[in-house]
Amino acid sequence: MEKIYLDNAATTPISSEVLNEMMPYLTTNFGNPNSIHSFGRGAKAGIDKARLRVAHALGCNPDEVFFTSGATESNNWFIREYAHSNSKKGKHIITTKIEHPSVIEPCKKLEQEGYKVTYLDVDQFGLVKIEQLLDCISADTILIAVMTANNEVGTIQNVQAISNIADEHGIAFFTDATQAVGAININMKEMGIEALSFSGHKINGPKGVGVLCIQKGVKIASFMLGGEQESGMRAGTSNVAGIVGLGKAVELACRDVAVNSKKLREMRDYLIRNIKEKIDVVKLNGHPKQRLPNNVNMSFGMIDGESLTCLLDTCGIAVSTGSACSSGLTSPSHVLQAMGLSQDFVKGAVRFSLGVGVTKTELDYVIAKLVECVNKLRKISPKTKKE
Repeated sequence: MEKIYLDNAATTPISSEVLNEMMPYLTTNFGNPNSIHSFGRGAKAGIDKARLRVAHALGCNPDEVFFTSGATESNNWFIREYAHSNSKKGKHIITTKIEHPSVIEPCKKLEQEGYKVTYLDVDQFGLVKIEQLLDCISADTILIAVMTANNEVGTIQNVQAISNIADEHGIAFFTDATQAVGAININMKEMGIEALSFSGHKINGPKGVGVLCIQKGVKIASFMLGGEQESGMRAGTSNVAGIVGLGKAVELACRDVAVNSKKLREMRDYLIRNIKEKIDVVKLNGHPKQRLPNNVNMSFGMIDGESLTCLLDTCGIAVSTGSACSSGLTSPSHVLQAMGLSQDFVKGAVRFSLGVGVTKTELDYVIAKLVECVNKLRKISPKTKKE
């Protein structure tokens, strides 16, 4: 049976180049980077090189790069500790209704602590309403947190415009760039981004390692105590091999962003076009053009997205109904609800996220099986009315 992986927004396979770079730090170069002997110095050199690679790729300084366990930790760290460190300036935060749970949940926690949080609406394509953002800013606003690109529907936000607004009002701007790094060009200094997060496993790097970039001058406390790692900002023995792998993955992803994005856009549009031509009562979710090059989020009327995902899995095709962090939950997608989709289309949503190695032959197989599965499910669906 054909095995095709189209869930790269959830995680990606480690590339051979990344794995080769990691291996010495899992075998011979195993020292603790905080040790002063040669084994420790060798491990520290690997971390230093990774920090330089991240800084070069994202347009920041090496000492502004902090390694974490992933974007979830990075998001929690920045949002909570920035708020606590700057509470004398104000206690109002602005974010959106379609953020990743690792942004929304810390914001909810801060609300319990007396902070005010505004959750911006988005339009039918998942774009932040700039007019509402401007209306919500007050003298008490200290932080605007808006993701660069949505993990479910792939819509790329107008980050530069939002960053400019934050700068004009003297407000810090933080963006979760987990889905965007390696897919679009990002330069923190040029774009005026005070802080940015992402994870290694979304760009063909290892799991369990991520980054929080914080520009100099931003007042923020450490998130984990108990050691002087990461310039005293994040205690705990460094995940040396993971950090080395992330550094290499960032270098490769940003080096090849133009070539990879072009190919992925072609494959993405091919898949969208064929689905629309061969299946009725479908809807593309997210912006039709301003979207990640590998994201295809489609709603299929009169069927359940989870049932379709499971049926495709029996055909060897791996897709998802949305964020992997929310899988297993019975509640409908907060992203699609915020975009105003009908309940039928919310329930019938499936995300196809392509990898750089995908071929048209593989997509033809996916399309053929998708048609079969949709028809099979609709035959047994109690719904007969088309939207």
